[in-house]
Amino acid sequence: MGDRKAKDDLFDALASVAKVLGSGRRAEIVDVLAQGERPVDEIAQEIGQSIANTSQHLQLLLRSGLVHSRRDGTRIYYRLSGPGVAQLWAAVRLVASDHLANLSDLAAAYLGDRSALSTLTRTELKDRMDGGDVIVLDVRPEPEFRSGHISGAVSIPVKELAERLQDLPEGVTVAAYCRGPYCVFADEAVRTMHRHGIPAVRLEDGYPEWEAAGLPVETGNGRGSPQNSTEKTSNV
Repeated sequence: MGDRKAKDDLFDALASVAKVLGSGRRAEIVDVLAQGERPVDEIAQEIGQSIANTSQHLQLLLRSGLVHSRRDGTRIYYRLSGPGVAQLWAAVRLVASDHLANLSDLAAAYLGDRSALSTLTRTELKDRMDGGDVIVLDVRPEPEFRSGHISGAVSIPVKELAERLQDLPEGVTVAAYCRGPYCVFADEAVRTMHRHGIPAVRLEDGYPEWEAAGLPVETGNGRGSPQNSTEKTSNV
């Protein structure tokens, strides 16, 4: 029989990983870093916290082994330590969706009424891309697009979309995507396009799920600048 204290220590260590995610702000940081590497100041801006508070959260994530860091001049960049961390975050979201009674109400309060928004699954979007009858629009911040995006996607951050609608071709359905199932960017983009008579749908989840499914992704500037873009296929 194994030693009781040794077993307690083992399970306490295993549980410590989940404990680190017991903060909404740290969970949000993981959600941001699932899109790609970001410096502290940009992470702070994304989660609406001071740099000092964000750094404290990042230090906890760093000590737990969930993130890695590197210094480039005066800036410190953070990234997830491996694909398992993104998978853990996806599993937490799935369990919460299945078992938290008020999660739908909380999501609706943040995301608004989604009933008028048409969605595509990853398989449906891939089929339509292969058929050439859809424009794929990445509405995340540009640094996330550069870190990785759906192959062939066009980058127009949601904050710029209203002023750049003329960049979209006429008569073609636009499929917008962002960070995942609880990201509001794609919802806002689809509503904006609908108001201007542009046929638009959203991917039902986001870039991390697309990449995890092994579907084609690329890094760099992407569509329009193929010389600056490197295509890769995820192996998951």
